Amino acid sequence: MRRRDVMGWGAALALTPWLARPALAAAGHREHGSMDVGVMPAAGKLGLASGLPLPALMRLPLERKDGALQGCLTAAAVRLPLLSGRPATEFWAYNDSVPGPAIELSEGETLNLRFDNRLPQPTTVHWHGLPIPADQDGNPQDPVAPGQGRDYRFTLPAGCAGSYWYHPHPHGHTSEQVYRGLAGVFVVRSRNDPLAHLPERWLVLSDLKLDDDGGIAASSDADRMDGREGQFVLANGAWRPRLTLGVGERQRWRIWNATSARVLKLALPAHEVWLVGTDGGLLERPRRVENLLVPPGGRVELAVTGRFAPGLPAGLLALPYARGKMMGPEQDKALSLAEVDAGEAVATAPLPAKLRRIDALPRPAVKRSVVFSENMANPAAMFLINGRTFDMDRMDFTGKVGAVEEWEIDNQADMDHPFHLHGTQFQVTERHDGKGWRREPYLAWLDVVNVPPGQKVRLRFRQDMPGPRMFHCHILEHEDAGMMGMLDVRA
Repeated sequence: MRRRDVMGWGAALALTPWLARPALAAAGHREHGSMDVGVMPAAGKLGLASGLPLPALMRLPLERKDGALQGCLTAAAVRLPLLSGRPATEFWAYNDSVPGPAIELSEGETLNLRFDNRLPQPTTVHWHGLPIPADQDGNPQDPVAPGQGRDYRFTLPAGCAGSYWYHPHPHGHTSEQVYRGLAGVFVVRSRNDPLAHLPERWLVLSDLKLDDDGGIAASSDADRMDGREGQFVLANGAWRPRLTLGVGERQRWRIWNATSARVLKLALPAHEVWLVGTDGGLLERPRRVENLLVPPGGRVELAVTGRFAPGLPAGLLALPYARGKMMGPEQDKALSLAEVDAGEAVATAPLPAKLRRIDALPRPAVKRSVVFSENMANPAAMFLINGRTFDMDRMDFTGKVGAVEEWEIDNQADMDHPFHLHGTQFQVTERHDGKGWRREPYLAWLDVVNVPPGQKVRLRFRQDMPGPRMFHCHILEHEDAGMMGMLDVRA
């Protein structure tokens, strides 16, 4: 299709029941250094505070009982004071916290979680990226009705340590529920973590879109077409917060792209940055990076060493990136996501040369093709996989437990479409940039991969548990519009 000639969540102060800060008028500014750092249109007009300390994430209380860690999660509306001199803004939140409470367990532990839905819509809790049974994964086939609840129970297998997250997954309502505030992080720890000596920072990056009255804005036609972006890109629910990094200090940063649609090209220009982990945990070896593309739903782990190189912005930036939007403007300036202040000079902690072993998956027993396409002539079925829109009663593929599959993801659309698969992690083996295939330079475990227009990705995976597994575009508006399918995994 020819290009037309047309151009999630989080409260901005990370407010919890025990924390509320008054919002202050904010104005755009240029960071120190030569890089052009912009502010999104209308961001300063809404009087949202910036430059406050990076908020810590609230933790979900867990009690060890009957061989499991037990906790409670409730989804409900909550009104939070957001803008100075205006009424409180209504969010939908887990346990009255935006972002939701962080959950932290170790490999081998069992979680038994009671979930209650006090929203006006059906919802689920999808445990994004975790290798857990299909009937516990919050698929759209298992909705929890308003006023009802259910228990989620699963055990975390060995080898799954990594940075995951949870969010709703009801068909047709996922985007709205996430951009109203429903999402939280889930960290699985290894008992033999080679980076346990590094201090950690957790940064949940999300979009906030407000209307002129300071409420959560409804999605526009452009949002539904392109995927929703807001005036504010938040870190832990705060706009352009500040954190401290010692000169020479090495920290471990876990970063979640919890936006609905924004592809984040992350950079810390003034510092030394090593990629040490992806969606499904650590790499085999650290890799030095200058910038890194993180699609919606994706996660990275970085080893960041404070260098504060003169003439470069000291903070965390989202560099300009065009994802082929049909109606809205592209991001054409670097955005400041968090300011980094220099702390006292400290000795640099060591970074191991070897982090863990990752074995390449063997030759596949099955090969499949997944084609993303767009049909702008049919508003009821604009976003398609293999020419079809999602049907809750249809299984698109049938697979087998333990069988290695190779899928070729072919983006024949005009926009970037990040591919996500439930229930397991995959290894990208090759990418086609429109000119030819190139081998992936290193092994990593992923559950989301961005596929630009006219490009292809080959990936391999194995499903170790039976049941229906969703696969879809992780632009949440496209997922809601039917860019989704199901793999029936049989024992």
